Amino acid sequence: MARIMVGLSGGVDSSVAAALLQEQGHEVVGGYMKNWINEDGIAGDCPWEQDVEDAHAVAKHLGIEFRVVDLVDHYRERIVDYLLAGYQEGLTPNPDVFCNREMKFGVFLDYALSQGFEAVGTGHYARRRELSDGSATILRGADTNKDQSYFLAMMKPEQVQRARFPVGELLKTQVRDVARRFGLPTADKKDSQGICFIGNVKMKDFLTHYVKDVPGDIVDLEGNIKGSHRGLHLYTLGQRKGHGVASPREGKAYVVVRKDAESNRLVVAYEDDESNGLYSTQCQVGSISWLRGPREGHLLAQPRYRAKAERVRVVAEGRALHLKFERAQRALTPGQICGLYDGGELLGGGVFEKVFS
Repeated sequence: MARIMVGLSGGVDSSVAAALLQEQGHEVVGGYMKNWINEDGIAGDCPWEQDVEDAHAVAKHLGIEFRVVDLVDHYRERIVDYLLAGYQEGLTPNPDVFCNREMKFGVFLDYALSQGFEAVGTGHYARRRELSDGSATILRGADTNKDQSYFLAMMKPEQVQRARFPVGELLKTQVRDVARRFGLPTADKKDSQGICFIGNVKMKDFLTHYVKDVPGDIVDLEGNIKGSHRGLHLYTLGQRKGHGVASPREGKAYVVVRKDAESNRLVVAYEDDESNGLYSTQCQVGSISWLRGPREGHLLAQPRYRAKAERVRVVAEGRALHLKFERAQRALTPGQICGLYDGGELLGGGVFEKVFS
């Protein structure tokens, strides 16, 4: 049996993770990662104090030690600065993926190891498997509708070795049932939404607070001005609503097809316009992280959370990968994460750098 620190977030999933690991005979200690305090007046709810209270209540119910681990400075440096810099460069970063590598299985894991723990447990819907060669890999969660393996795509092999995902073997409905069986105070708590560790704060509100608006023109494919935007960072590729440009064609809407950082222009077009560049089959992926060593050839690639994993041919090009999808993909976005799979096994992932139409 191992000594495991569980990242108790105050939600039901991490609560059940702690309960299951304790039931398996492990020595469990709960740790709340204090990563963000909404002191800057951002619109939205940042209920960290309530989450700490709920996490503490779970630990008390289970009879385990509870700690609040202050990681605010690390979070600002590793996640907030990365997020804001990406948007200022015209990219669309994914903070949730990097939260796992840099925070949960980064500084939080380092803290746990320094305190004599052997592993960190979380409430992720993913499955970890130990292999005969002593390494470990990650499989999709048993609940395909809740599978969160995509968010672990940038993890390092040594982090996978120290990770534990007990709820990944269960369906979400089963997790609620298990929580009630243990009598956990969070059994019926609503799942949180929003940016990783920040709470129920919308990304647009977060960016509005920290990134200066640089207004510019909204144009069509021919360069005709259709309106104006507040700042490119507030829009995403493939966005159908919220850009403020009405379509002159009944039953059709403009979608965002390009963000031209050089001219500060937002380009819109119709979805079915073959020349809009919204759909592509090839791209370059960099900052590669492999869980069990490099792979090439025919694999599966998941371009975003909730997207279907698609067949793709992968060829290494220096430190990057060239991906060619069998089917054209909609709105592949620089800065976002591409998860790479072999069937249900997560192989690793990288960051979209270039998209070729």
